[in-house]
Amino acid sequence: MKIKPMDDRLVLELIEQEQKTMSGIIIPDTAKEKPIMGRVVAVGTDEDLREKIKEGDKVLFAKYGGEEISFDNKEYKIVQRSDVLAVIED
Repeated sequence: MKIKPMDDRLVLELIEQEQKTMSGIIIPDTAKEKPIMGRVVAVGTDEDLREKIKEGDKVLFAKYGGEEISFDNKEYKIVQRSDVLAVIED
């Protein structure tokens, strides 16, 4: 089974970032903020969006944007184009 977003939506696999304090103390999972970075798993049907963002791209998205879902025992987020803040290029 596969998730296929509609219109200007993206399916993102959340990327957890290890969070440390300035002194190097690692913050436990219970105190971490929600991730704001994800890897694009699927792009919606909007042609303009498909030209700008491809599967596999890393993106930053709005902290409270989108809908969190669980699918095949993995956590994903479905966001609209307006929730995407930037594409990260390596």
